[in-house]
Amino acid sequence: MPEKKFTDHSEADAIADEAWVSVIQKMDETYADLVHYQVEIEQKNLELEQTQGFLDSVQSSMSDVLIVCDKQGLIQQVNTALEQLTGKASEQLLDQPFVELIAQPYRQKIADFQNQLRVQPVRDCEVELVGQDGLVPLAMNCSPRKDQRGRMAGMVMIGRPLGELQRAYKELNQAHAELKLAQERLIQSEKMASLGRLVAGVAHELNNPISFVYGNMHALQRYTEKLVTYFNAVSENRPRSELRELREDLRLDKAIRDLNSLVDGTMEGADRVKDIVRDLRQFSSCQEAEKTRFDFNHVVTTALHWIIKESNQPIEIDLHLPNKLEALGHSGQIHQVIVNLIQNAVDAMRDQPAAKLDIGAGETAKLVWFTLRDNGPGLPDEHLSRVFDPFFTTKPVGEGTGLGLSISYGIVTEHGGKLSIHNHPNGGVVVTLELPKQDPDKVGEGRSGEENA
Repeated sequence: MPEKKFTDHSEADAIADEAWVSVIQKMDETYADLVHYQVEIEQKNLELEQTQGFLDSVQSSMSDVLIVCDKQGLIQQVNTALEQLTGKASEQLLDQPFVELIAQPYRQKIADFQNQLRVQPVRDCEVELVGQDGLVPLAMNCSPRKDQRGRMAGMVMIGRPLGELQRAYKELNQAHAELKLAQERLIQSEKMASLGRLVAGVAHELNNPISFVYGNMHALQRYTEKLVTYFNAVSENRPRSELRELREDLRLDKAIRDLNSLVDGTMEGADRVKDIVRDLRQFSSCQEAEKTRFDFNHVVTTALHWIIKESNQPIEIDLHLPNKLEALGHSGQIHQVIVNLIQNAVDAMRDQPAAKLDIGAGETAKLVWFTLRDNGPGLPDEHLSRVFDPFFTTKPVGEGTGLGLSISYGIVTEHGGKLSIHNHPNGGVVVTLELPKQDPDKVGEGRSGEENA
């Protein structure tokens, strides 16, 4: 290409000036870009520092232990909580095998973490960390840490110290046990209070058969002395006439005829005492055994007999019970309920000139029912909704704890039954008790078994 020749120096200078202008413009643009990039880098660095500071503050404020490991189990990052537990700075922990921080019995479990992470994260695995003050129980969660290509690069482990949690659970269990014990004692004390109100009637009830047995034993003692006298004479080989005369004097023929009736009467009185003691023991026992079928009529009649014997006022009883009626549950507890219900009805009729109780019981295909109606003044409407509240009572101070109906309601509910109280249109209060014929827990177990089958 032929060399371009400028016609004069002015044209060459103009071209040179344009070139310099262009270079300067490029330099300005480049400098502006550099300044812009510098600003962006500084902004990014500031954001990175803020993010790093935020992450550091989060990690340092965590009460849970944080450990980040590589695929070989070497520690890459820890938080302040781990430093405080182990008493070691992060510089001492980095690049150290994590398994060395775990108590010996749990190291194999930790060694299996990496294989488990290929299937699913590890949740709430209990291990013990070797701390500066001894072993520290942890609930460990472990998740896989992946790189940009989605490959496993290590593990992230978070452990929650169980010391405070276990202590809280222990305190909660202790409080629950104490509350349950207090409830059992409260129930038992109320039962004993109810039993105390029946002592006079029961003592009178026991006195009759005991007196009968006592009298019969005295008669048997006299007859025994006569028989011993006669058999001593026989052993001495006295004449037959003398023996006959002695037999008539001792009236042995009458004594022998009376022996069977005396023994039968004594056995009958002893059986009556045994029945009364059994009912008392059944009433006063805690009875935590399994529910069984019991004679509901016997429970009702015994409770009614005790209350009426102890009562100082004449009460007309209209009792309607079937020939045979069985219920399912703890007979002693249901006995306590019936006693409380009858006692409350009798107390409500204390000032009634012609006190009367209507009592009935029966059964349907699914339940056993019991009703009790008094002819007392009834309850105000505002009290009906509170009669089962603990410590609520309409009796004067010192005459009632307010626990009888509350405990009775709890007993019936635990049996899967219902207890209700309402005013009768013609006056008085009606109490209705319903008990299921089958144990609700056993019915639920049967259904569950059928569903599983």
